[in-house]
Amino acid sequence: MHPLRLFEYCPRCGSRRFQENDASSKRCEDCGFVYYLNPKASVAAFVMDRQSRILVCRRAFDPSKGMLDLPGGFTECGETVEEAVVRELSEEIGWKPKQMKYLCSFPNVYRYSGFDVHTMDLFFLCRSDEDMSDLKAHDDVAECFWLRREEIEPEKFAFRSIRKAVDRLLKDDKYWVKD
Repeated sequence: MHPLRLFEYCPRCGSRRFQENDASSKRCEDCGFVYYLNPKASVAAFVMDRQSRILVCRRAFDPSKGMLDLPGGFTECGETVEEAVVRELSEEIGWKPKQMKYLCSFPNVYRYSGFDVHTMDLFFLCRSDEDMSDLKAHDDVAECFWLRREEIEPEKFAFRSIRKAVDRLLKDDKYWVKD
């Protein structure tokens, strides 16, 4: 099914002759307007403490309520991805990172309100040497907790992109402190 199937009318002229143009766009046969469905940027953070544990969140709402996730979310208009990481971490766990490092990206599909939102998820590593024992779940996070490398199971995370990023991080020894 075409990803823009819910859009029946041309947003420019109102025509019903708003047809599939290609895999990611629709075109109005009356006025020629083309609407493209490009991926929405989204960020997620691997928050790592001084013992190389990762902060994991449990989703409070659908989609995938109750499943594991990383703190993060959609970027806002006019916001850099780095600003989005800081904002999302502040909203979801009450913490602002002092530094972050870009790790990787993966495409994803996020089902929301009966519509598939195609995303490009960008993953960052945010390390901290400060005491982070007082972090609490806020916003759309039901709970947050720390996991050691050997306790992390990628298949328990809600989204395909998150599972891929978790798997990549787990396989790369340079991010982990040797005991």
